[in-house]
Amino acid sequence: MADLDLCYMPAHEALRRFRDKTLSPVELMQAVIARAEAVKDPVNAFTYTHFDEAMDLARKAEAKYAKGQRIRALEGLPIGIKDENMIAGKPTSSGSLIMKDFVADTTSVNNQRILAAGGIVHARTATPEFSAAGFCWSRLWGVTRNPWNPEFTPGGSSGGSAASLAAGTSPLAMGSDIGGSIRIPASACGVVGYKPPYGRNTDDPPFNHDFFCHTGPLARTVRDAALLQNVITGPHPSDITTLRPKLTIPLEAKPINGWKIAYSPDLGICEVDPEVRRNTEAALEVFRSLGATVTEVQTGWGPEIMEACMAYLSHIFGGYIAGLLDDHADEMTSYVRQFAEMGKQSTSQDYVQALEVIAAAYAPIGAILERHDILICPTLGIPAPPASFDSSKDKMFINGREVSPFLGWAMTVPFNMLSRLPVLAVPSGRAKNGVPTGIQIVGRSYCDRDVFRAGMAYEAALGGWFGPGQRPKL
Repeated sequence: MADLDLCYMPAHEALRRFRDKTLSPVELMQAVIARAEAVKDPVNAFTYTHFDEAMDLARKAEAKYAKGQRIRALEGLPIGIKDENMIAGKPTSSGSLIMKDFVADTTSVNNQRILAAGGIVHARTATPEFSAAGFCWSRLWGVTRNPWNPEFTPGGSSGGSAASLAAGTSPLAMGSDIGGSIRIPASACGVVGYKPPYGRNTDDPPFNHDFFCHTGPLARTVRDAALLQNVITGPHPSDITTLRPKLTIPLEAKPINGWKIAYSPDLGICEVDPEVRRNTEAALEVFRSLGATVTEVQTGWGPEIMEACMAYLSHIFGGYIAGLLDDHADEMTSYVRQFAEMGKQSTSQDYVQALEVIAAAYAPIGAILERHDILICPTLGIPAPPASFDSSKDKMFINGREVSPFLGWAMTVPFNMLSRLPVLAVPSGRAKNGVPTGIQIVGRSYCDRDVFRAGMAYEAALGGWFGPGQRPKL
């Protein structure tokens, strides 16, 4: 098998081959590391790399398979971990000059679980500074680019994770999502990303108490996303926000014949590029071919939705960053400095008013989901912004209309607001410039299995997204 085929092998297939000894963890790790070194430019998906340590751990995993020892859920798989959550003894920069010398003394629970399951952290994936943008560049690490077209961003903030998956340099990767930071890069890079319902997965304090904030998996297949989700999910004694009992996602596809699907082309509030709309409608035809009925619905939302989301994020997340402003303004990126200033200006009244809008926003969506099994909408209003896009100074236009450059082009933010709804992001096609587009599969509150069932059925009908001839031409 060619090394490139190894690099794009689904994680679940690699595990099967490890078990039947037709593939070694060492062979896979060698191929992935060689690929990472070959495509470092122009993709720039990684910050810190741990290749020597990863090879040592791959050899140990190979020995376990050879001896027939107890095999764990991710035994021997390379996993890209976002340069945000911590691993004891290893640097974590959060993409910031302020954090460039920070070495963690604890390991985030998600990473504990990945390591305990036999996953091997071969690299940390790039993120914009403090995960504060829908693109992926920083003063510390430079510009991360989309493997499908380096002129464009892979999305953010989990941009390095999605770019690594699309470039064949990780079989699985982790992300976090406070305004779309898993789903935005999943769409822009043509991979799968999962925003679980709030409380399903752990997070580091204090943002485990922020209901907009979610950690979750990215992968090249829906089944692989479920595989990683099943490892990281579940209650933990250090995190009171986590749900009991642990929910396990089935790894086998089941039919969705007879399902009722609600469809919103724009959530009633977003501008959507014609190519995105065309690819979304093509995806809906696949669901119809699977025996589902698709009905267009109206959300009844207005501009107050995005205004409330931004007010909330400015107060909570902007307020958090604002604490660094006095001492570190000169070290910050332009977009983080702007976010921090927004946090300083936010008031408690702004926050409470945002909560009132957020509380009211669920009623129409809840009613729609009572009548339908899932809701489908595009993930982004455009395929992707340019790689060096700067929301603090650049403008954004869709269909000739100006939209907020911060996240006005992302249809993800409302589902951070409606945080108990599970959302699976999957590819819908590619635009003329080569950049992928995507859809969001939104489930009823805490009905994780429904969105994975729909996603697996859709993926099976299409035959996957990264077979020979379906990969970026790097």
